[in-house]
Amino acid sequence: MDQNKQNPEDYGYQLFPERNSGRFKKGSVAESLFTFNHKCQVMLKVALDTSPYAKLLLSAMKQSGCTVYKERHFSCEDCDGIVSGGFDATTSQIVLCQNNIHQQAHMNRVVTHELIHSFDHCRAHVDWFDNFKHLACSEVRAANLSGDCSFSNELSRFKFGLKQHHQECVRDRALRSVLAVRKVSQEEAEKAVDEVFESCFNDHEPFGRIPHSKNDAKYAYRDFQNRDRYYANL
Repeated sequence: MDQNKQNPEDYGYQLFPERNSGRFKKGSVAESLFTFNHKCQVMLKVALDTSPYAKLLLSAMKQSGCTVYKERHFSCEDCDGIVSGGFDATTSQIVLCQNNIHQQAHMNRVVTHELIHSFDHCRAHVDWFDNFKHLACSEVRAANLSGDCSFSNELSRFKFGLKQHHQECVRDRALRSVLAVRKVSQEEAEKAVDEVFESCFNDHEPFGRIPHSKNDAKYAYRDFQNRDRYYANL
C-alpha cells in the first residue's frame, strides 16, 4: 500500500493528534512547568537514567549506529483514548502519552516497549507501513521483552496461573497493539501475529534472554556490557 494515499487513521495517527498538527514539541515555559508535560519529562529522564531495560537498549542502539538523544527522539504529548505511547517511524521518534502515564513504573515499561520498536527500526529496517508481518513481529518482541507480561504486571491484571501464560500474554498484547494502530479485522491481525509468533518470540536481541524482572534485566545489561568489552578487546 502507498502510505501517501492512505488515511492517517489507517496507521493509528488518530491516537496521537499532535502528530497531525505538526506540533511535536512544546516550547513555552508556562506550558512545560507544573503540567503533565513537565512530569512526563522528569519521569522520562528517570527511566533513561535508571531502568536497566532502557539502558541496555540505548547501549545496543548506540553500538548499532543509532544513538538515541532524549530531546530529539522522545516527545511527551497528549494522546486520545487509553494509548500509552507509540513509535513514529516517519520521524524515528517515540511518543509518550503524558495524559495517560502517571506512575514511574508505567513510564519505564512504555519507554522500554517503544525503544524495542526503535531498536528493530534501526537493526532490521522494518517496513512498518507495507509489511503487516513486520509490525506484528515487532509487537511480539516488544510485549515479550519489555516486562509487559511480567508476573507482577499480570498479577495486577488478575491474570495468572495458566500453563504457558507468558506466551499467551505476549500474543494477546501484541494482538491488541496491532489492532490499536491498524484498521484491520480481528482475523487479519490474529493471522499476522500467529504467522510470526514463534520466530519473533524467540528473538531476544539485544537482551540475550527474556528479562522477566528488573533483576533479569540488570543481569542482561551486565552481560551485554561484558560482551561488548570482550569484542572490543579482540
